Amino acid sequence: MNRTIFPTNKILQRADKEQLLDQRGIAIWFTGLSGSGKTTIAIALEKELHANGLLTQMLDGDNMRAGINNNLGFSNEDRTENIRRIAEVTKLFVNSGIITICCFVSPTEEIRNTARTIIGAADFMEVFVNTPLEICEKRDVKGLYAKARKGEIEDFTGITAPYENPLNPAIEITNNFTIEESVKKIIEKINL
Repeated sequence: MNRTIFPTNKILQRADKEQLLDQRGIAIWFTGLSGSGKTTIAIALEKELHANGLLTQMLDGDNMRAGINNNLGFSNEDRTENIRRIAEVTKLFVNSGIITICCFVSPTEEIRNTARTIIGAADFMEVFVNTPLEICEKRDVKGLYAKARKGEIEDFTGITAPYENPLNPAIEITNNFTIEESVKKIIEKINL
């Protein structure tokens, strides 16, 4: 049986898709402790970008672990595989010209570098939501920190598993910023 494989120069390229959308694909990678405000800021960012006519896709730890990564736990190996899969999906969106907003604890520099390498450094903008652990625990709507402190959750970042602050994030947001100020700071950095 003769199967024809189409050469890549026959399929539409990233530039074609970005031209159609009149935007540049990029991954905006939020990292920080659980409860730091990553998703809250990301939702506001997505709404602002959408209001400005830009196509976005948001990927969050909860929606990824409920679907494509539902077979993974929280061991170091599973966390690494979780981020690897997410980075591969993100790369597909970015290569389609979509602004992809990613919200993942991604607790180590090694894990974040894996994502950066897969997606491509030029398309990866790291946003560190630097919120103190005490504030994250107060915001804990899911009760995860309390469970981790009671020993009911193993390998919980910030309690029984480490979180390594990013060495050189493109943007650092602290709890001193309002949501609106955070969104403005990110949009200015993206320079859309």
